[in-house]
Amino acid sequence: MMLQAIELTKKYGDQVALDHLNLSIEPGEVFCLLGQNGAGKTTTINLFLGFTGATSGKALVNGVLVSPDHTTTKKFLAYIPEIVMLYANLTSLENLDFFSRIAGFKYKKEELENFLLQAGLQTAAFHKRVGNYSKGMRQKVGIAIAVAKNAEVILMDEPTSGLDPSATHEFSELVRQLSAAGRTVFMATHDIFNAVNVGTRIGIMRQGSLIHTLDAKDISAHDLQKLYLETI
Repeated sequence: MMLQAIELTKKYGDQVALDHLNLSIEPGEVFCLLGQNGAGKTTTINLFLGFTGATSGKALVNGVLVSPDHTTTKKFLAYIPEIVMLYANLTSLENLDFFSRIAGFKYKKEELENFLLQAGLQTAAFHKRVGNYSKGMRQKVGIAIAVAKNAEVILMDEPTSGLDPSATHEFSELVRQLSAAGRTVFMATHDIFNAVNVGTRIGIMRQGSLIHTLDAKDISAHDLQKLYLETI
């Protein structure tokens, strides 16, 4: 298992943000987690990343227990938030080089350019400051960073929010390529169509609990929307 939650629970005082989550995600899976704001999606991501500690239960990455005090699991992971945080005054090449070096990787210019090409960024943008990039372009740099870091698991939070249809289509193709390369993608999203389109499995959360888990190939976007609305 690349990602595993065992009775994973997170409380903030009396508020239960995540309630005894049990989940296993295999290498190469694209797991899409649906739910309203506050359902527990981002909390789940933060627990796998070690950004916060569990109240009880376990979060494991590649069989290793996640701990906020431990860096072992972080080497397997890359995180792409809703807005990818990059240095606005640097180019995409410079950002990629910087974040790769932090992760312990040193690449030649041609190798860095190849990572950006694989992520779908146009060559003309390589030497432009990312402060002028669209959200979709920033995501491509984020994906290039994840691949350059050799991350086996990529966690994404609302990746298609604010993308136009063309950019969403490009993003979906990139996710399929990541999956085909054996990388695991865990995606918190509101995008029902994209979940059916790129997901291998889909989960629906409500008030911190995982209510449904289903294979994406077994459900249409229309039926998923109906189930989602009935669940929340």
